[in-house]
Amino acid sequence: MARSLSPEQQWFRLKSSPICRGNGSVRRGELTWDFDVRPSPLSRVYRVRIRQRKHYSPDVYVLSPNLNDVANGRWIPHVYSQKPVRLCLHFPKYDEWTFDKSIAETIVPWAYLWLFYFEHWLATDEWQGGGKHVGDNDDAENEEANSGS
Repeated sequence: MARSLSPEQQWFRLKSSPICRGNGSVRRGELTWDFDVRPSPLSRVYRVRIRQRKHYSPDVYVLSPNLNDVANGRWIPHVYSQKPVRLCLHFPKYDEWTFDKSIAETIVPWAYLWLFYFEHWLATDEWQGGGKHVGDNDDAENEEANSGS
């Protein structure tokens, strides 16, 4: 079994990563990291915060611009919360992210992808990012797959 990365180790990896240049700290076992994301050359710049408390999965928030304003009041898909907007980047039940994985090599690229798909959704009203949405029913999905529907 791989060893969990401490908040301090995660901080060091974030600080060393070229795709999430920013600043942050570890205080009382809680990691905070702020950085700018431009998901494509034509995109706006988003200020993102990653917060990870010891023994908890990272939370990812968009600090600016306000995504609710950018969405013109539409319900933003694929988030854990609307206010503040907390991105849904992985499905914890499937262990896509575990404590032995580097936030800089998983959560950060997933945040870029989420914002890329968010911009596509703004233009088309279709979420193309895949994944499970909060509240999806696994059992109903499994029954459909098994019945050949």
